[in-house]
Amino acid sequence: MTPARFGNDIIGLALQEDLGAGDVTTELFMGNRHVIRARIVARQECVFSGGDVAREVFMRVDPSIRIFDVQPEGSQLSPGASAMELEGPAASLLTAERVALNFLQRLSGVATLTRRYVDAVLGTNTKILDTRKTTPGLRVLEKAAVRAGGGTNHRMGLHDMVMVKDNHLAAGGSIVGLQPAIHEAKRRGLRVEIEVDTLAQLKEVLALEGVDVVLLDNMSPEVLHQAILLRKPGVAFEASGGITLQNIAAVAATGVDFISIGALTHSAVCVDLALDFE
Repeated sequence: MTPARFGNDIIGLALQEDLGAGDVTTELFMGNRHVIRARIVARQECVFSGGDVAREVFMRVDPSIRIFDVQPEGSQLSPGASAMELEGPAASLLTAERVALNFLQRLSGVATLTRRYVDAVLGTNTKILDTRKTTPGLRVLEKAAVRAGGGTNHRMGLHDMVMVKDNHLAAGGSIVGLQPAIHEAKRRGLRVEIEVDTLAQLKEVLALEGVDVVLLDNMSPEVLHQAILLRKPGVAFEASGGITLQNIAAVAATGVDFISIGALTHSAVCVDLALDFE
Protein backbone atom coordinates (compact mmCIF):
# COMPACT_ATOMS: atom_id res chain seq x y z
CA MET A 1 0.00 0.00 0.00
CA THR A 2 2.11 2.89 -1.27
CA PRO A 3 1.14 6.57 -0.98
CA ALA A 4 1.44 7.09 -4.75
CA ARG A 5 -1.59 4.90 -5.42
CA PHE A 6 -4.01 7.41 -3.95
CA GLY A 7 -3.38 10.37 -6.30
CA ASN A 8 -2.71 14.05 -5.60
CA ASP A 9 -6.26 15.36 -5.37
CA ILE A 10 -7.74 16.30 -2.00
CA ILE A 11 -8.88 12.74 -1.23
CA GLY A 12 -5.57 11.24 -2.29
CA LEU A 13 -3.61 13.81 -0.29
CA ALA A 14 -5.74 13.10 2.79
CA LEU A 15 -5.07 9.38 2.49
CA GLN A 16 -1.36 9.91 1.94
CA GLU A 17 -1.24 12.21 4.97
CA ASP A 18 -2.85 9.59 7.20
CA LEU A 19 -1.30 6.40 5.87
CA GLY A 20 2.22 7.47 5.01
CA ALA A 21 3.99 4.24 4.09
CA GLY A 22 1.13 2.13 5.42
CA ASP A 23 -1.22 1.38 8.32
CA VAL A 24 1.23 -0.45 10.61
CA THR A 25 -1.32 -1.24 13.32
CA THR A 26 -3.67 -2.94 10.90
CA GLU A 27 -0.82 -4.73 9.16
CA LEU A 28 0.48 -6.13 12.47
CA PHE A 29 -2.77 -6.97 14.22
CA MET A 30 -5.30 -7.59 11.43
CA GLY A 31 -3.55 -10.20 9.35
CA ASN A 32 -6.76 -12.19 8.88
CA ARG A 33 -8.65 -10.06 6.39
CA HIS A 34 -12.08 -11.44 7.27
CA VAL A 35 -15.09 -9.68 5.81
CA ILE A 36 -17.34 -7.77 8.18
CA ARG A 37 -20.26 -5.36 7.98
CA ALA A 38 -20.19 -1.86 9.39
CA ARG A 39 -22.32 1.26 9.57
CA ILE A 40 -21.49 4.94 9.78
CA VAL A 41 -23.84 6.20 12.46
CA ALA A 42 -24.92 9.67 13.56
CA ARG A 43 -24.29 10.37 17.24
CA GLN A 44 -26.24 13.64 17.12
CA GLU A 45 -28.94 15.39 15.12
CA CYS A 46 -27.35 16.58 11.89
CA VAL A 47 -27.70 17.20 8.17
CA PHE A 48 -25.72 14.63 6.20
CA SER A 49 -23.21 15.62 3.52
CA GLY A 50 -20.15 14.05 1.94
CA GLY A 51 -21.43 10.58 1.10
CA ASP A 52 -19.77 10.48 -2.32
CA VAL A 53 -16.46 11.64 -0.82
CA ALA A 54 -16.54 8.95 1.86
CA ARG A 55 -17.42 6.34 -0.74
CA GLU A 56 -14.37 7.37 -2.78
CA VAL A 57 -12.12 7.14 0.27
CA PHE A 58 -13.16 3.56 0.98
CA MET A 59 -12.90 2.55 -2.69
CA ARG A 60 -9.39 3.93 -3.04
CA VAL A 61 -8.24 2.02 0.01
CA ASP A 62 -9.86 -1.20 -1.18
CA PRO A 63 -12.11 -1.51 -4.27
CA SER A 64 -13.56 -4.72 -2.85
CA ILE A 65 -15.43 -2.79 -0.14
CA ARG A 66 -19.18 -2.77 -0.79
CA ILE A 67 -21.02 0.44 0.06
CA PHE A 68 -24.81 0.64 0.15
CA ASP A 69 -27.78 2.46 1.65
CA VAL A 70 -25.96 5.81 1.51
CA GLN A 71 -28.27 8.59 2.68
CA PRO A 72 -28.90 11.36 0.13
CA GLU A 73 -27.13 14.69 0.49
CA GLY A 74 -29.08 16.96 2.81
CA SER A 75 -30.78 14.13 4.72
CA GLN A 76 -31.73 14.94 8.30
CA LEU A 77 -30.24 12.31 10.61
CA SER A 78 -31.30 11.61 14.17
CA PRO A 79 -28.97 10.10 16.80
CA GLY A 80 -28.45 6.43 16.01
CA ALA A 81 -29.47 6.77 12.37
CA SER A 82 -27.31 5.08 9.74
CA ALA A 83 -25.64 7.35 7.17
CA MET A 84 -24.24 4.47 5.09
CA GLU A 85 -23.51 0.77 5.37
CA LEU A 86 -20.37 -1.05 4.33
CA GLU A 87 -19.11 -4.58 3.89
CA GLY A 88 -15.51 -5.58 3.31
CA PRO A 89 -12.22 -6.71 4.82
CA ALA A 90 -11.96 -5.50 8.40
CA ALA A 91 -8.40 -4.28 7.84
CA SER A 92 -9.42 -2.12 4.88
CA LEU A 93 -12.37 -0.58 6.72
CA LEU A 94 -10.13 0.30 9.65
CA THR A 95 -7.51 1.85 7.37
CA ALA A 96 -10.04 4.09 5.61
CA GLU A 97 -12.15 4.89 8.68
CA ARG A 98 -10.56 8.09 9.95
CA VAL A 99 -10.13 9.86 6.62
CA ALA A 100 -13.70 9.02 5.59
CA LEU A 101 -15.06 10.24 8.92
CA ASN A 102 -12.98 13.42 8.81
CA PHE A 103 -14.59 14.38 5.53
CA LEU A 104 -18.08 13.37 6.64
CA GLN A 105 -17.89 15.13 10.00
CA ARG A 106 -16.59 18.36 8.48
CA LEU A 107 -18.98 18.47 5.53
CA SER A 108 -22.00 17.43 7.58
CA GLY A 109 -21.06 20.16 10.06
CA VAL A 110 -21.20 22.75 7.27
CA ALA A 111 -24.52 21.38 6.01
CA THR A 112 -25.99 21.33 9.52
CA LEU A 113 -25.04 24.92 10.29
CA THR A 114 -26.29 26.07 6.88
CA ARG A 115 -29.67 24.43 7.51
CA ARG A 116 -30.01 26.36 10.78
CA TYR A 117 -29.53 29.65 8.95
CA VAL A 118 -31.85 28.63 6.11
CA ASP A 119 -34.55 27.63 8.61
CA ALA A 120 -34.14 30.98 10.37
CA VAL A 121 -35.30 32.88 7.25
CA LEU A 122 -38.17 30.60 6.25
CA GLY A 123 -41.16 32.60 5.13
CA THR A 124 -39.04 35.26 3.44
CA ASN A 125 -37.63 35.45 -0.10
CA THR A 126 -34.08 35.80 1.18
CA LYS A 127 -31.47 33.25 0.09
CA ILE A 128 -28.50 32.28 2.24
CA LEU A 129 -25.14 32.59 0.48
CA ASP A 130 -21.74 31.21 1.35
CA THR A 131 -18.42 33.05 0.86
CA ARG A 132 -14.80 32.31 -0.10
CA LYS A 133 -13.93 31.86 3.59
CA THR A 134 -13.41 28.14 3.12
CA THR A 135 -10.81 25.63 4.25
CA PRO A 136 -7.93 25.77 1.72
CA GLY A 137 -8.31 22.89 -0.71
CA LEU A 138 -11.83 22.01 0.45
CA ARG A 139 -13.81 24.78 -1.24
CA VAL A 140 -15.62 22.62 -3.80
CA LEU A 141 -16.61 20.11 -1.10
CA GLU A 142 -17.65 22.73 1.46
CA LYS A 143 -19.73 24.62 -1.08
CA ALA A 144 -21.45 21.36 -2.00
CA ALA A 145 -22.18 20.91 1.71
CA VAL A 146 -23.71 24.40 1.80
CA ARG A 147 -26.05 23.34 -1.00
CA ALA A 148 -26.89 20.17 0.92
CA GLY A 149 -27.94 22.37 3.82
CA GLY A 150 -30.24 24.42 1.59
CA GLY A 151 -27.91 27.35 1.01
CA THR A 152 -26.85 28.95 -2.27
CA ASN A 153 -23.31 29.22 -3.57
CA HIS A 154 -21.82 32.66 -4.19
CA ARG A 155 -18.84 32.89 -6.55
CA MET A 156 -16.52 29.91 -6.55
CA GLY A 157 -13.38 32.06 -6.80
CA LEU A 158 -11.92 35.28 -8.11
CA HIS A 159 -12.36 34.15 -11.71
CA ASP A 160 -16.10 33.73 -12.15
CA MET A 161 -17.60 37.04 -11.00
CA VAL A 162 -16.55 40.67 -10.58
CA MET A 163 -16.84 41.77 -6.97
CA VAL A 164 -15.56 45.23 -6.08
CA LYS A 165 -14.92 45.53 -2.34
CA ASP A 166 -13.87 48.40 -0.11
CA ASN A 167 -10.16 47.69 -0.53
CA HIS A 168 -10.51 47.78 -4.31
CA LEU A 169 -11.99 51.25 -4.01
CA ALA A 170 -9.36 52.31 -1.48
CA ALA A 171 -6.60 51.18 -3.82
CA GLY A 172 -8.13 52.14 -7.14
CA GLY A 173 -10.26 55.25 -6.90
CA SER A 174 -13.89 56.33 -6.88
CA ILE A 175 -17.15 54.50 -7.50
CA VAL A 176 -17.97 56.66 -10.50
CA GLY A 177 -14.66 55.65 -12.06
CA LEU A 178 -15.77 52.00 -12.15
CA GLN A 179 -18.05 52.42 -15.17
CA PRO A 180 -15.52 51.53 -17.92
CA ALA A 181 -14.47 48.37 -16.06
CA ILE A 182 -18.11 47.39 -15.55
CA HIS A 183 -18.77 47.73 -19.29
CA GLU A 184 -15.79 45.46 -20.00
CA ALA A 185 -16.98 42.93 -17.43
CA LYS A 186 -20.41 42.78 -19.05
CA ARG A 187 -18.77 42.37 -22.47
CA ARG A 188 -17.05 39.27 -21.03
CA GLY A 189 -20.36 37.94 -19.71
CA LEU A 190 -19.49 38.43 -16.04
CA ARG A 191 -21.88 39.40 -13.26
CA VAL A 192 -20.87 42.50 -11.30
CA GLU A 193 -21.25 43.07 -7.56
CA ILE A 194 -20.12 46.16 -5.68
CA GLU A 195 -19.79 46.56 -1.91
CA VAL A 196 -20.98 49.70 -0.14
CA ASP A 197 -20.80 50.79 3.48
CA THR A 198 -23.13 53.79 3.41
CA LEU A 199 -26.34 54.95 1.79
CA ALA A 200 -24.36 57.68 0.02
CA GLN A 201 -22.18 55.05 -1.64
CA LEU A 202 -25.29 53.02 -2.50
CA LYS A 203 -26.75 55.98 -4.41
CA GLU A 204 -23.51 56.30 -6.38
CA VAL A 205 -23.50 52.62 -7.28
CA LEU A 206 -27.14 52.64 -8.34
CA ALA A 207 -26.31 55.43 -10.79
CA LEU A 208 -23.94 53.08 -12.64
CA GLU A 209 -24.98 50.86 -15.55
CA GLY A 210 -24.46 47.11 -15.47
CA VAL A 211 -24.39 46.43 -11.73
CA ASP A 212 -26.12 43.15 -10.85
CA VAL A 213 -25.77 43.05 -7.07
CA VAL A 214 -24.97 45.56 -4.33
CA LEU A 215 -23.41 44.22 -1.15
CA LEU A 216 -24.67 46.19 1.85
CA ASP A 217 -21.90 45.69 4.35
CA ASN A 218 -22.36 45.86 8.12
CA MET A 219 -25.62 47.80 7.98
CA SER A 220 -28.19 47.60 10.76
CA PRO A 221 -31.73 46.46 9.92
CA GLU A 222 -32.84 50.09 10.23
CA VAL A 223 -30.33 51.23 7.61
CA LEU A 224 -31.12 48.22 5.42
CA HIS A 225 -34.78 49.28 5.40
CA GLN A 226 -33.69 52.67 4.08
CA ALA A 227 -31.48 51.03 1.47
CA ILE A 228 -34.37 48.91 0.20
CA LEU A 229 -36.35 52.09 -0.50
CA LEU A 230 -33.63 53.09 -2.99
CA ARG A 231 -33.79 49.79 -4.91
CA LYS A 232 -33.96 49.97 -8.69
CA PRO A 233 -35.15 47.22 -11.08
CA GLY A 234 -32.61 44.59 -12.02
CA VAL A 235 -30.28 45.15 -9.06
CA ALA A 236 -30.29 42.64 -6.22
CA PHE A 237 -29.33 43.56 -2.65
CA GLU A 238 -27.10 41.38 -0.48
CA ALA A 239 -26.55 41.94 3.25
CA SER A 240 -23.36 40.83 4.95
CA GLY A 241 -21.32 41.41 8.08
CA GLY A 242 -22.22 40.66 11.67
CA ILE A 243 -24.96 38.18 10.75
CA THR A 244 -25.85 35.68 13.48
CA LEU A 245 -28.66 33.23 14.12
CA GLN A 246 -29.99 35.74 16.62
CA ASN A 247 -30.33 38.66 14.19
CA ILE A 248 -30.71 37.04 10.78
CA ALA A 249 -34.52 37.02 10.85
CA ALA A 250 -34.56 40.80 11.36
CA VAL A 251 -32.11 41.24 8.48
CA ALA A 252 -34.17 39.04 6.16
CA ALA A 253 -37.32 40.94 7.12
CA THR A 254 -35.88 44.08 5.54
CA GLY A 255 -36.43 42.54 2.10
CA VAL A 256 -32.82 41.90 1.02
CA ASP A 257 -32.46 39.26 -1.68
CA PHE A 258 -29.40 37.57 -0.20
CA ILE A 259 -27.56 37.28 3.09
CA SER A 260 -23.95 36.06 2.86
CA ILE A 261 -22.45 34.37 5.90
CA GLY A 262 -18.79 33.44 6.19
CA ALA A 263 -19.51 31.41 9.32
CA LEU A 264 -21.17 28.68 7.24
CA THR A 265 -17.71 27.43 6.32
CA HIS A 266 -15.19 29.16 8.58
CA SER A 267 -16.98 28.43 11.87
CA ALA A 268 -18.92 25.22 11.29
CA VAL A 269 -18.34 22.61 14.00
CA CYS A 270 -17.79 19.00 12.95
CA VAL A 271 -20.71 16.74 13.79
CA ASP A 272 -20.33 13.45 15.65
CA LEU A 273 -20.36 10.47 13.29
CA ALA A 274 -18.82 7.07 14.02
CA LEU A 275 -18.04 3.81 12.27
CA ASP A 276 -19.60 0.87 14.13
CA PHE A 277 -18.76 -2.76 13.31
CA GLU A 278 -21.64 -5.21 13.40
